[in-house]
Amino acid sequence: MGKFNRYLITAALPYANGPVHIGHLAGCYIPADIYVRYLRAKKADVKFIGGTDEHGVPITIKAMKENVTPQDIVDKYHKIIYDSFTDMGISFDIFSRTTKQIHHETAADFFKTMYDKGLFEERESEQFFDETTNVFLADRYIVGTCPKCGNPNAYGDQCEKCGSSLSPDELISPRSTLSNAVPVKKKTKHWYMPLQNYEPFLKEWILEGHKEWKNNVYGQCKSWLDSGLQSRAMTRDSSWGIKVPLPDAEGKVLYVWFDAPIGYISATKELTENWADYWCKEDTKLVHFIGKDNIVFHCIIFPAMLKAHGGFVLPENVPANEFLNIEGEKVSTSRNWAVWVHDYVKDFPGQEDVLRYVLTSTAPETKDNDFTWKDFQQRNNSELVDIFSNFIHRTMILMHKLCGGKVPAFHQELKDDKDNALLTNLQASKQRIEDSLENFRFREALAEVIDVARQGNKYLQEKEPWILARNAEENQKLIDNCLHLCLQLTANLAVLINPFLPFTAKKICHVLKLVDRVLDWENAGSLKLVSVGYSLRPPEYLFTKIDDAKIEEQIKKLHAGLIKPVTPAEAPVKEQKPEIQFDDFGKIDLRVGTILEAEKVPKADKLLKLLVDIGTEKRTVVSGIAEHFKPEEVIGKQVTLVANLAPRKMRGIESQGMILMAENAAGKLVFVNPDANVDAGSEVR
Repeated sequence: MGKFNRYLITAALPYANGPVHIGHLAGCYIPADIYVRYLRAKKADVKFIGGTDEHGVPITIKAMKENVTPQDIVDKYHKIIYDSFTDMGISFDIFSRTTKQIHHETAADFFKTMYDKGLFEERESEQFFDETTNVFLADRYIVGTCPKCGNPNAYGDQCEKCGSSLSPDELISPRSTLSNAVPVKKKTKHWYMPLQNYEPFLKEWILEGHKEWKNNVYGQCKSWLDSGLQSRAMTRDSSWGIKVPLPDAEGKVLYVWFDAPIGYISATKELTENWADYWCKEDTKLVHFIGKDNIVFHCIIFPAMLKAHGGFVLPENVPANEFLNIEGEKVSTSRNWAVWVHDYVKDFPGQEDVLRYVLTSTAPETKDNDFTWKDFQQRNNSELVDIFSNFIHRTMILMHKLCGGKVPAFHQELKDDKDNALLTNLQASKQRIEDSLENFRFREALAEVIDVARQGNKYLQEKEPWILARNAEENQKLIDNCLHLCLQLTANLAVLINPFLPFTAKKICHVLKLVDRVLDWENAGSLKLVSVGYSLRPPEYLFTKIDDAKIEEQIKKLHAGLIKPVTPAEAPVKEQKPEIQFDDFGKIDLRVGTILEAEKVPKADKLLKLLVDIGTEKRTVVSGIAEHFKPEEVIGKQVTLVANLAPRKMRGIESQGMILMAENAAGKLVFVNPDANVDAGSEVR
């Protein structure tokens, strides 16, 4: 484990404004837990730090929506998040909160140290202000129409529909989320960190010193540094957060991305009086587990802060994952397109390791990946049940049936090539698993563990102890050898699977009557984990098949919760178009049509080719709705069609009209349907 004598592992602090979903687990929490459990098994000195980020605009927006205080919000969701992580076996040494006094003191002291060293620029600038509520507006308090895609509900820092980064000045028809008033510009003072001053250090430290970092992390850092860094405000106008510890800073709080990563330090302080050993000694390996949206904060801003303050170690690695999509679509908490962890725990009691397994097997380590309920079912049934559990269960049944329920002896004189091959492969697998874990390739490591079980099944099938048992008196020693090695391999599987599926490892130990210390990594590859002559417990099924009905139930649940009704108060305010005369409207021929056929337009992600019956004829219409509807979903729908629109070629197809659609607050297109079924071709007026 090299030059490091201790390890400090952090996992991103989730905002305490909602529960966690499986994308969060796959992004950083399960990978971090796997790595920590592996380090503990190697008897390393390791601390695993987590907690909730309880400041920032999303918290206050949530509080306003629910008409409660920000503290009410963070208290509620801290518990839900903590319980979800605990249920999933995420083994933090501490799971703290940034609203704790120790964090407020630590973050304020950190800022004051930098201020006293003259490391901030004090600037006065114009920022948006809500005259109705008399407060300055952070970017997220401002919404308006996105200039890139026309989304009427884009935030002042980002459009969540098209993903574009924005500033409030770019929004069309901006308005305050607090009062719906049009914001005005007003002068305010803030403290900026001149990140450009740290460019030389960051370039040398990252671009020259950490070329081993994952491509997505290294590449994003290089892009930021090549583009040139700029001064960034480290304070905000707000009443919720850590107060800026200066006499002339009334109404100012620390920027949440200055405050939040310091939460790792304050949580370590809370955990141990020896916190400085983990943060200040050069022989500590600091590793941040995060999702790709947090790369800039953990690789650029926080290291610059640590360097500026002085006395802290810098992260040795930041193995960020990409995003996990669900059923082919991006996770969207606002649209409720997510699989929530607390729901999973209720729906699949005792099957937490199944989710850990699937999310590790499909982890978005190098690119965005997709979770589907069908794949979840297939991996459980085909891999966990048919391969992993099958080998262990068969071994235990045969041991009870053919060896009297006791661990048989191994007879060296009868050892053969198949026995030798099993042992050689086990040692090689252990080394490959270890190499993969050390280099944060958790998918690869887990696949190797499953392959050890696959080799066990193959060995058992080749040895056929049930056939040998037909002449047990003559073949008992051969039966003993086979099942002795299978039992030793079963114990090894407990050791190897423990970082990934800790509940399963404990079940295996229970059946084999092994104590927890057997799970130490040094025992992997050993053939002396179960003692000869020892009576073992009856076999238990580690995993069971998940049927189609259970999966269909989850798919329906996901789709049923997709779009919540939008009340008039929540509906987006969209700027009206210029006034027209009745004669202008009279030129438009609107007809009711029925969609008879629908198909995707090749090489066009957004387009569907429709055949629409408008009574007197059937028309081909090309419509940009493919991102919202599958072809089979629209067949038979009645629609309102602009029938006298001049034909237009799209992707080589002549479109003879346009279907009217509406867009709801979640950005989802919906049909403008007639009230009831009417004859195709009926005029709309």
